[in-house]
Amino acid sequence: MPRIAGIDVPAKKRVEVALTYVYGIGRPMARKIIAKAGIDGNIRTEALSTAQLAKLVEIIDENYKVEGDLRKEISMNIKRLIDLGAYRGLRHKANLPVRGQRTHTNARTRKGRPRIAVAGKKQAPTSK
Repeated sequence: MPRIAGIDVPAKKRVEVALTYVYGIGRPMARKIIAKAGIDGNIRTEALSTAQLAKLVEIIDENYKVEGDLRKEISMNIKRLIDLGAYRGLRHKANLPVRGQRTHTNARTRKGRPRIAVAGKKQAPTSK
């Protein structure tokens, strides 16, 4: 398994897909990185030479913020919003949707609440 940005990327997958295992790299960014490195995106990660792997690591380290640095930056941005007392910070603090979504009927994932059974609601008839 090759290591890229401190992550063991799968050896059997195509390079384009394997790069997405690194936090902060999606498919579009993976395609850009591969194009910069001059590597065919369809070859498997295990087939990469040491020089090609080193080129990928170099491009990622120089141009992109990934893994720990990115996680730290995002958490610091959220902490800053909370400390400022901004509306978005209050929503983060209350663990509610931040971007204006409806919460009356949806947002179950963000709120962390299970569905509540409604009294008097008809159930499907059961056979006797």
